[in-house]
Amino acid sequence: MATVHTIYTGDLRTTAKHLQSGNTIITDAPTDNQGKGEAFSPTDLLATSLGSCMLTIMGIAARTAGFSIDGTTIDITKIMASEPRRVAEVVC
Repeated sequence: MATVHTIYTGDLRTTAKHLQSGNTIITDAPTDNQGKGEAFSPTDLLATSLGSCMLTIMGIAARTAGFSIDGTTIDITKIMASEPRRVAEVVC
């Protein structure tokens, strides 16, 4: 069974629906790649998911050890490369 259903809605935009919760995420191509930049780009979500995954794993470990990491933050910098266009580095 699928986890996410994603549709290309045109003009370099997608809408992804998380099937269990019904929550949706819109992506837009960034302005430096023919897009409007009105939402997270797909590569922004890639970098975001890394940071969210790190904090979630830390939260599980903290809960297991009996303490809280509530309020912990992470800043993510996504560095793009060209030819071919790709994520070259993610700095956390």
